[in-house]
Amino acid sequence: MSCDDKVDCGRRRLLVATSVAGGVAGVAAVVPFVSSLAPSERAKSAGAPVEVDISKLQPGEMMTVEWRGKPVWIIHRTKEMLDNLSKHDDKLADPKSERHQQPDYAKNEYRSIKPEYLVAIGICTHLGCSPTEKFKTGAESGIDADWPGGFLCPCHGSTFDLAGRVFKNKPAPDNLEIPPHYYLSDAKILIGEDKKGA
Repeated sequence: MSCDDKVDCGRRRLLVATSVAGGVAGVAAVVPFVSSLAPSERAKSAGAPVEVDISKLQPGEMMTVEWRGKPVWIIHRTKEMLDNLSKHDDKLADPKSERHQQPDYAKNEYRSIKPEYLVAIGICTHLGCSPTEKFKTGAESGIDADWPGGFLCPCHGSTFDLAGRVFKNKPAPDNLEIPPHYYLSDAKILIGEDKKGA
């Protein structure tokens, strides 16, 4: 195509150049906007399952990991802690975890897949505070002379035993939530996926 009139060719080139530049600028503006609509890496990881190595967690110790922005407690219970669980059912609001939906593997006195490990979300079921660990028993706990060990929510005084079960006549209506989880091996737990306790 040839230009007989130099003015028309100049205008045409200017129009094409301006259109191309405008298109490039439009794409440059849209790409970051569209990218901002995609979930961030942090948002993706917040809902993703969390793999936890428990190989160094000694009996009587607790570790906390984060899953979906919530603290998840993993407690390696001692034989004494386990033995104490059956001694205070009459003081618990829901000893068999029947009130609140829990995984099937949490419907036992240990509320766990393996008795020695409790995996629970560390958020009080009353107003969402995070209870503190009170593993010492009896008067030494500073709670009660017959305290079996467990957790105290400092905000309103709800107490939970070492299976995360709430004591009667406390503000918290339900036991601590058990998240979906399963064991990848004896030393690793995957929190956030449920394979029916596999």
